[in-house]
Amino acid sequence: MKRLIKGGLAFIALIFGIVSLRFLYPSKIKSRDIGFYYILKEEELPGKGIKRIELSYEKGQRVMTLRAFLVNSNGAVFALSPVCTHLGCLVDWSTHKSAFLCPCHGGKYDIEGRVVAGPPPEPLTRLPLKIEDGKVYVGIKI
Repeated sequence: MKRLIKGGLAFIALIFGIVSLRFLYPSKIKSRDIGFYYILKEEELPGKGIKRIELSYEKGQRVMTLRAFLVNSNGAVFALSPVCTHLGCLVDWSTHKSAFLCPCHGGKYDIEGRVVAGPPPEPLTRLPLKIEDGKVYVGIKI
């Protein structure tokens, strides 16, 4: 009888442990598709330097706003997210300092989005960018 009770309690403890671990470990991030949204005509791309863009799009029943920077540096055109990789504040381009500056904790990024100073652990996120039929599209995870 003692063995039966101990075995039953051990079985319950095992099930409880498995269920607990399932909730304690973070679930895998679901891979989401990238949706491309029209932002401007190809001739409106910056010839050199930075251009700030803002885009509204619908996600389900909500209207979302995307902010990004179009950068033309050394002949390469790319899009950068304005979200600081430290704590998620929005950075802004300073023409006087030729850098992206974070107002929250002094993060500083160069024109390529690389960390120059402050606490950010990673560079600014590059957003997918494509040009088709003279139109420029930026990609975001949907």
